[in-house]
Amino acid sequence: MTQVALEKKDDAQRVESTTEDLPKVPAAKKTRSVLVYLSIVWLVLIIGAAIFASVLPLAPYNVPIGPPRTPPNLDSLDTLLGTDTLGRSILSRVVYGAQVSLVIGAVAGLVGFLIGSFFGMIAGYFGKRVDAVISLLADAMLAFPPLILLLALASILTPSVRTILFGLGLLAIPSFIRLARANTLSWSSREFVRAAKNMGAGSGRILFREIMPNVLAPLASYMPIVIAALIVAEGSLSFLGLGIPPPQPSWGGMINDGKDAIATSPHLVFVPALVIFFTVFALNQVGDHLRTKYDRTLHD
Repeated sequence: MTQVALEKKDDAQRVESTTEDLPKVPAAKKTRSVLVYLSIVWLVLIIGAAIFASVLPLAPYNVPIGPPRTPPNLDSLDTLLGTDTLGRSILSRVVYGAQVSLVIGAVAGLVGFLIGSFFGMIAGYFGKRVDAVISLLADAMLAFPPLILLLALASILTPSVRTILFGLGLLAIPSFIRLARANTLSWSSREFVRAAKNMGAGSGRILFREIMPNVLAPLASYMPIVIAALIVAEGSLSFLGLGIPPPQPSWGGMINDGKDAIATSPHLVFVPALVIFFTVFALNQVGDHLRTKYDRTLHD
């Protein structure tokens, strides 16, 4: 063995011994809240029940099954959460009400996401007059009281799913405009965007090929939080009697139906109220978790 080979071997042994002498630091573990897992389980259960409501062994939501205002009991699955003022199964109405509340919240949130993200990216990228006009419209929409807007739409238009979707989608747009604009302003100053401009790329290519893939992740992670707010708004509108017309159940409408008997039969109000609480809480937990995980601006 040559002298050079011996020297390389000695150097390698010294490096290895030095590495072994260094203290071993365990890899950082990412802590995950138990609440996130419980929230996911709850959302899976409530969404699954809404999807497969027609095949579940539940009584029809509009047919009385027993005496009215029966408290929760274990006599049967239909009376597990009791009966309402007309003797209908509260469990069945909660499950079928989930179809209304979740679909309205998800569809309205998706409409706000698509429209708001588009105009927000345009405002953040082009700036100047375009930014001023879009930002002014978004600020004006955010300044208008949401419940007053929903009440005005419900009084002018016929209360229906389309009317509520239109109103809630309109409420979700300005939030996504502000969020998309802020993220676009942040990504527009990055090196790869300036490099694309120097290479002669057009505004459309830069906006939709370079910036949009980086902006969509934080915007999509914000959607569960917006859907939670829209579910509360739909419940408030239904509670005031301007939501989905009966006999189609909704969580807010169930609270409205049982408010007069809250002193003697509190389960008529507290059961749908707790379902709204758990669903909104779960959506907020999942939204915060997704934002922490996929929003790259929090890690850069």
